[in-house]
Amino acid sequence: MAEIERIYELAEKYYTAENKKEIEKELKELLLPYKNGSVGIAQINPKAGDIEYNSEKIIRYINFAQNIGLDLVVFPELILTGFPLENSIENHPIIAEEGLKWLNEIAKITTETTALVGFVEPCEGKFYDSVAVLYNGKITDIIRKNLMPTNPEFNDYNFMTPSKTPNITEINGIKYQIIIGNDYGNIEQNSDVLINICAEPTKIKNEQIKHGVLSSLAQKYSVPVVYVNQVGATDRASFDGTGRVFDKDGKLISCTKSFEEQFLIVNPNKNLGKIYPTEILSVQPENQFSLDYEADMERTYKTLIQGIKDYFGKTGFQHAVLGLSGGLDSTVCAVLLTDALGKENVFGVSMPSKITSQTSKDDAQVLAQNLGIGFTVAPIKDMFDTTNSCLQNLFSEVEKHWDCRYKQSFTADNIQARSRAMFLWGVSNEFGSCLPVATSDKSEAYMGYATINGDMSGGFAPIADITKTKLFALAKWLNKNRTQKNAIPQSVIEKRPGAELAIDPKTGKPLIAEDALMPYEFLDEVIWRIENKKENYNIMLNSEFLYEKSHPVTREQKTMWLDKFFRRMSTALYKKSIMPPYVIVDSPSYNSKQPITSCGINYKGTEPGEISQKIKQWL
Repeated sequence: MAEIERIYELAEKYYTAENKKEIEKELKELLLPYKNGSVGIAQINPKAGDIEYNSEKIIRYINFAQNIGLDLVVFPELILTGFPLENSIENHPIIAEEGLKWLNEIAKITTETTALVGFVEPCEGKFYDSVAVLYNGKITDIIRKNLMPTNPEFNDYNFMTPSKTPNITEINGIKYQIIIGNDYGNIEQNSDVLINICAEPTKIKNEQIKHGVLSSLAQKYSVPVVYVNQVGATDRASFDGTGRVFDKDGKLISCTKSFEEQFLIVNPNKNLGKIYPTEILSVQPENQFSLDYEADMERTYKTLIQGIKDYFGKTGFQHAVLGLSGGLDSTVCAVLLTDALGKENVFGVSMPSKITSQTSKDDAQVLAQNLGIGFTVAPIKDMFDTTNSCLQNLFSEVEKHWDCRYKQSFTADNIQARSRAMFLWGVSNEFGSCLPVATSDKSEAYMGYATINGDMSGGFAPIADITKTKLFALAKWLNKNRTQKNAIPQSVIEKRPGAELAIDPKTGKPLIAEDALMPYEFLDEVIWRIENKKENYNIMLNSEFLYEKSHPVTREQKTMWLDKFFRRMSTALYKKSIMPPYVIVDSPSYNSKQPITSCGINYKGTEPGEISQKIKQWL
């Protein structure tokens, strides 16, 4: 037991240690009893399309595996090119060509340790999702993916072609069956170890399912299962890693860290492994809507932090500027950006108008002081007055040609939001490596309750896949679990959200978002029912919502809310299409594709006999 603990102690120290040769020598000696069947799980964070960057990491891990005498080192799916590539591989096939060149050179450094490296393989106008078997200076075998995913985040099936090939390779007398992705229909009975090579983003709905599938495969075929996954973020997709090893009875015997690069040494046939604690496997997907988000908070936080850190780091940006309104959305964004980029790289700007409350101004300043980020106040009055004056002159001219001018419009509201965006983009243009951040959340994005080129404007939108009720829970979690407790003013968490762009004529105070929309608890359950249960209007109308259990809601009121939701959702799809990049946190996400011009969808459905009646009318 002591020698196993020593193996993992040394492996943890290796990449930051100066005495690497000494560590390698000791590890090689300690691993001798476990050598036959030993596997290195190389959980690494690639850059999509940057083959040289990825190759350096691959070579480093192969070299380490060889120096300590492992039989096999396994890398994630498509690791050489990085994933996802989306249309770039189709538009720039040179990526695949370059990958093949590098792969051949990487093969030359291999000796007695076999490496499994995922890559894009060119094939007559399309491409294979392949894994190369590298050994003794050569590519000795290639295994290709048979089942192409059809998930909404990626479009692999558009340019990748399936190819059923033999997927068993023998290493030192052990037969390894290589499964790429979720290609579990291509499993044969005569292998000794099953290796599942993947690039799967983190999603609350999938983690327990995946864990159960892998355990069941081990039991069904009575073989150990080794699961290797990518880590890091690429645009919207955030990969948690969380590599796993199950014994032939389906018991978890090893697990890598989540959201971190790691090289884990295992031997599934000799009980060599270590289970690192991970929040991923403790999260259970809900079968019904719940406001208890606590179990998923750490995964949500780490997904967002990794997404922000990798988006800025991989695109070359260093600084973030955002508007601090004193509201929940911008507050949580500021905390996340501070934790991901460092307080010295975040700057908040309070941009009050005559409608902005003193509480909001104070909350923005207190938050900035608590976080230690840059902060200033830039009132928008002058920009608003000038822009409004210019626009009124323009409107007078347009009105001479069109007689459809609104008696009441949102022009003044939007000028405020867009004035603020002008300030933020100005800072971005004036200072190096600086990106303005959009602060829209998922609930309001669904409803189109956001301004194009206003609060939706930015180079990145950290919380666009987080609903408002979950955002409240995250704010409370951040105050309890960050090193600096209670950085978020309690008044931000307690106040009812509102954009402070217009006065509510009923109250004479700034308009509250829920008064313009509907209660967020009800709104977020509509979103949850669509995304998780695919429910239609009528099912929802005749189902009891969580909100209804504690608040009396008439059928008339519920009908009004559902009518408003589906009407606004369908007419706001064009806004969704121009949302800046953001991190996908839940599954399925707001990013799932739908035609913008699909406003004619009948979300309510038709009653029996209604269709035939309509046809008679048309005839």
